Amino acid sequence: MKLVRHGAPGAEKPGLLDPSGRVRDLSGVVPDIAGQALRPAGLSALNDLDVDSLPVVAGTPQEDLRLGPCVGGIGKFVCIGLNYADHAEEAGMPIPPEPIIFNKWTSSVVGPNDPIQVPRGSEKTDWEVELGVVIGEPGAYIDESQAMRHVAGLCVVNDVSEREFQIERGGTWDKGKGCDTFGPTGPWLVTLDEIPDPDALDMWLDVDGVRMQTGSTATMIFRIPELVSYCSRFMSLQPGDIISTGTPPGVGMGQSPQRYLHGGEVVTLGIAGLGEQRSAVLPSRDLG
Repeated sequence: MKLVRHGAPGAEKPGLLDPSGRVRDLSGVVPDIAGQALRPAGLSALNDLDVDSLPVVAGTPQEDLRLGPCVGGIGKFVCIGLNYADHAEEAGMPIPPEPIIFNKWTSSVVGPNDPIQVPRGSEKTDWEVELGVVIGEPGAYIDESQAMRHVAGLCVVNDVSEREFQIERGGTWDKGKGCDTFGPTGPWLVTLDEIPDPDALDMWLDVDGVRMQTGSTATMIFRIPELVSYCSRFMSLQPGDIISTGTPPGVGMGQSPQRYLHGGEVVTLGIAGLGEQRSAVLPSRDLG
């Protein structure tokens, strides 16, 4: 299944994408793509629905029908740093001996086609196409062999980052990761039955039509089961939590010369089988 959330910001309704690419409304079935709906029993119930009996939502998704973040009620947005061997090489950093964990604040989450806002004082706003893992079944100290049973599905994430805030301003990476609009998520949550091999997904990102990132989940250092198990040692994982699993090479910080977003650009990105995002970048503005 491809599960979506459609409608105005803050008032999204649950839905699913039918085989013809139309959104079917799930408002009469579940309150949101969140919580119990993401657990195995909830997903099984959605999968058993007669799709043709569900109301069709007017409009074309990502054109005249806005899609919100594909997951509601996100409790934790956990990110993994330097998880692609070729990206670690690009950054001139050693391959980490165990996963690097940081956080994006949930207030950063926006829809897959919503604008990215360059924050005040930013000179180094960057892009990162990433594979997002959405937790379905809760758990702690999850055994790696059982980890995929805790995954509701996968999605596209743009881990937008401000590199000066992240690296040069003291503190942890979190400071440059969680600005408002820095977490475009979706367009849809794709359940695992539609993804034959999560370890072989092509991914890409363009800025103004120029290809900046080309990669594959095949070069991930720590794979999904290990990441789910590892994160669960330090926090319980709950339905709707997202683990964003790192980015391939081609980020702005790795360009020569370095290239960053200042406003006026359009960022498009996607992962095979998981859909695409398209975000206009808005320049920094005085919010005082």
